[in-house]
Amino acid sequence: MTLRDSFGRVATDLRLSLTDRCNLRCTYCMPADGLAWMPREEQLTDDEVVRLVHIAVTRLGVDEVRLTGGEPTVRPHLVDIVARLSDLRPRPRLSMTTNGTSLTRLAGALRAAGLDRVNVSLDTLSADRYLAITNRDRLADAQAGLAAAVAAGLTPVKVNAVLLRGVNDDEAPALLRWCLDRGYALRFIEQMPLDPQHSWNRGVMVTGAEILASLRTEFTVTALSGRGSAPAEVFAVDGGPGTVGVIGSVTAPFCAACDRVRLTADGQVRSCLFAREETDLRVAMRAGADDARLAALWVAAVRGKRAGHGIDGPAFVQPVRPMSAIGG
Repeated sequence: MTLRDSFGRVATDLRLSLTDRCNLRCTYCMPADGLAWMPREEQLTDDEVVRLVHIAVTRLGVDEVRLTGGEPTVRPHLVDIVARLSDLRPRPRLSMTTNGTSLTRLAGALRAAGLDRVNVSLDTLSADRYLAITNRDRLADAQAGLAAAVAAGLTPVKVNAVLLRGVNDDEAPALLRWCLDRGYALRFIEQMPLDPQHSWNRGVMVTGAEILASLRTEFTVTALSGRGSAPAEVFAVDGGPGTVGVIGSVTAPFCAACDRVRLTADGQVRSCLFAREETDLRVAMRAGADDARLAALWVAAVRGKRAGHGIDGPAFVQPVRPMSAIGG
């Protein structure tokens, strides 16, 4: 049994949200005063998380699990969850997307528990801009967290950056040089319509083409082949070995090769980041559904996956859930 949709795509990469909570307030993700958090009783318990991932790995062919949030490091018992997922057989590759502010405290324990690597969100090298974007004065913590991840062996360490017009859109070359000097793999991500304010405006989004043009003012950037199902188009920098990636989710979508499926912190299967439909595994599980039934529900959810996210279509409607409640 596999997670195959009607277009022949097979989902093997699970994006698992552990919480909708976060210790930052990035302007493109949530309001400065936060959101109404998911009630604790609706959130999957540790045992439920492990059970559903066990089903995905042993019955449905999932071989990679990315822990996301919100901010996954604010989830209680995170290290224990990682250890239990690492004990699954077959063992999935385990990674985590984080803002990095807690990695100085957690990187070593997460590596020892079985986490393989991390992606760290970092949009600017300026403390003032970091404060303006995140509404928190945590740039030094995030940068220290990146160094701690390398020291712990959570490599390759990737850095995710979103450029905002008029805020940090002049920093692409500086961010790339900073990452290359430290051995981090930088990935720029186009801002997507997943903000709770529903204020996203394609007209002011910094596009992948603009990012590449900015990088080429200081670097020679050459496209590499072999992207496969990876979301980033990867480029060699000055002939290599350093690289930079651009995830053009809006202007250059990779839907035709997508191999991802998402499970929210309250147990909802989402076949696409921009889906408006969800399949509730939590209610079924708590009502007594066995593993075979839960697997069948998951298969049915993915079978109905649409051909693409449809952002360019006239009928596109932004998902009700914001990014923090879906998981990246």
